[in-house]
Amino acid sequence: MRLNYVTSALSLILKDIGFVTFIPIFVALYYADYNSVLPFFAAGIFALFISMILKRIFKQTSESTSLNDIKRSEALMVVSLSWITFGFIAAIPYLFYGLSPINSLFEAVSGITTTGATILQTYDYPKAIMFWRSFTQWLGGMGIIVLFVAILPQFAVAGRQMFFAEAPGPTEDKFTPRIKNTASALWLVYAGLTFTCALSLWLAGMNPFDAICNSLSTLSAGGFSPNSESIGGYGSNLINWIIIVFMFISGASFVLQSRVLTKRKLSLFWKSEEFRCYTTVILVLASIIGIILYSQQHYTFFHSLTASLYQVLSLATSTGGASEDFQLWTFDAKIMLFITMFVSSCSGSAGGGLKMTRWILIFKYLKNELYKILHPNAVLSIKIDNKVVPTDVIRQTIFFAMCFFGLWALTVLLLTMVEKNFVLGLTASISAIGDIGPGFGDVVGPMGNYDSLHVISKIIIIFDMLIGRLEIIPFLVLFHKDFWTIKK
Repeated sequence: MRLNYVTSALSLILKDIGFVTFIPIFVALYYADYNSVLPFFAAGIFALFISMILKRIFKQTSESTSLNDIKRSEALMVVSLSWITFGFIAAIPYLFYGLSPINSLFEAVSGITTTGATILQTYDYPKAIMFWRSFTQWLGGMGIIVLFVAILPQFAVAGRQMFFAEAPGPTEDKFTPRIKNTASALWLVYAGLTFTCALSLWLAGMNPFDAICNSLSTLSAGGFSPNSESIGGYGSNLINWIIIVFMFISGASFVLQSRVLTKRKLSLFWKSEEFRCYTTVILVLASIIGIILYSQQHYTFFHSLTASLYQVLSLATSTGGASEDFQLWTFDAKIMLFITMFVSSCSGSAGGGLKMTRWILIFKYLKNELYKILHPNAVLSIKIDNKVVPTDVIRQTIFFAMCFFGLWALTVLLLTMVEKNFVLGLTASISAIGDIGPGFGDVVGPMGNYDSLHVISKIIIIFDMLIGRLEIIPFLVLFHKDFWTIKK
């Protein structure tokens, strides 16, 4: 690993993070909230200062090389350090509003990882900080590295390693010849859908500021809302259904959506095996929960349909918002919601979790293994969309799933021991690793917050949120001794 390449890339990213941090200043100025200028100015200056220090201390790569021969191990280091430092920088503004350092870091990491778990007990904060909460989710939804690959010329070629280090899904699917064009196309679709969502919410009666914040949080599958009661606080079925539509979109692959828009063929959606599976699972779970709400909660048919579909999408896509307090639902409904927390969204989407493609690969692998018990000499392959999946991809998927559930089990144990609450440990752990947001119970439920948790629990959850967003692998690689072989 060459430190000069790592620091060069990190310096460039931190410089742009610094400029991005200045954006809420315009919100503060628009609302004549001059006291909110300093928090974001300080955070931006700090990021620029660290960027400058890295340039001064370490020998930087020349513009001619432009980082184009950066290795995968170096890209993994850059991605991990970028997200960690972004978390600390994003936490700085919260310090100016009276939050403790650990609470500030918790809220910031929850934002950038699009988890949506909050420690806020009151929402009586200036609009600039409420915008910052949603804006960090929007940046994290598509990925800060993907953003900088799209806008920084220095990452013209190196962007490939950076791109896949940040989102190491089961397949390295691209749809344009250059990764820079891919990143730009993804952000164009992402931004366009965000604008459409904000416009729809505004036309539905939501005030412009809330419409912008909620659209940023919805398309990023984040869930932060300026309303203390989440989307349910607006008391509008029309708004609920707008959010339902865009949550579904945020959980679908943006790569696939870009193809559909480019080729103007809606049929491409249903040709995707992952999209078909994603849609089917959502509808089945929503139907089951809807029947439970109709028969046990005695909701009306429309209320059952809206509440079930909203909450299934919210948890499955890791958005984490709430149209109502599902903690008040029956035991059967909550069991189905707990299962929903493991469903996950599509690869290449803004959602977190295991990803639907991995579930498909795992089930097909298990099916093949069962078949081989009866037919030992059979030679079987696993296909997705009529394409054979390489053996190493299947192996990595199994390894990832083992790490995912292993980390979940460990976190359940630790949180239960610290909090003396098994339900909290069981649900808050998957909520953190899957970047979902709410758990079950009065403390971390949909209308609760994480503020009362022990500081050790908050540190564990912060760690899990970061690992969940980066999909575990970059963090695991950091613990291998060969990774730390420093070269000039």
